[in-house]
Amino acid sequence: MPPVRFLRPMAEESSSGEPMDVLLRSTRDLLRPEELVREATRDIVKDEIRRHLEKTLRDDPELAQNLRDAVKDLLAARANEYAALVRVGTTAARLGLSALPPEMRQAVTKDIVELISKELGQIVERSL
Repeated sequence: MPPVRFLRPMAEESSSGEPMDVLLRSTRDLLRPEELVREATRDIVKDEIRRHLEKTLRDDPELAQNLRDAVKDLLAARANEYAALVRVGTTAARLGLSALPPEMRQAVTKDIVELISKELGQIVERSL
């Protein structure tokens, strides 16, 4: 008995990447009802849990303050971690530069300063 071959829409058989094929595939993916139901159910459950937790925090101000303090401590710890990582990176860069011969060190230092200046300029432009 020959193997059974399932028929596929033409868009799946073509792997050309044509815009129409891509559009058909992405539209078909978006319209999967089981995915939509799963995501909607997940959102509803998350909202219910959020409401319950908010009510619990409203009913217990001390617990709410403890949570705020813990989050503040966590953010401070993260900031300290990032500051330490910057210091380690800076020290490693200095160590690497110190190990270079003097003439090479000057050229590399100049390149690094130019790169940092350019990056800082772009950051300032984006923030304005």
